[in-house]
Amino acid sequence: MSDVKKMSREQLEKEAAEAEARLRELRKAQEEFDGRRLKELRGEIEAMLGKEGFTLADLFGGKQGKKPVAGAAKAPAKYRHPENGALTWSGRGRQPGWYKEALAQGKKPEDLAI
Repeated sequence: MSDVKKMSREQLEKEAAEAEARLRELRKAQEEFDGRRLKELRGEIEAMLGKEGFTLADLFGGKQGKKPVAGAAKAPAKYRHPENGALTWSGRGRQPGWYKEALAQGKKPEDLAI
């Protein structure tokens, strides 16, 4: 790079465009490196847990990537699967597939209520 004080407007624009292109290239390389490193670290952590007989699900209680909301209590179940009582739904959020299927088969919400 030559002395920027002696450059013309066109030269400055060309240098700036080249610098921006190089910066984009460097940022992309950083993101790719971070992605590779995270995969490596995950593998190392899974191997360490595996030696002890655990999994990542054990470590995070089966809720990887989700943080509990402070003060939020789990809503009680209002609906139960007609055949598998272990499947319930609180009536909040997205309707589970089994609930949608039961309604499509002609059942009413009252039929599934607990």
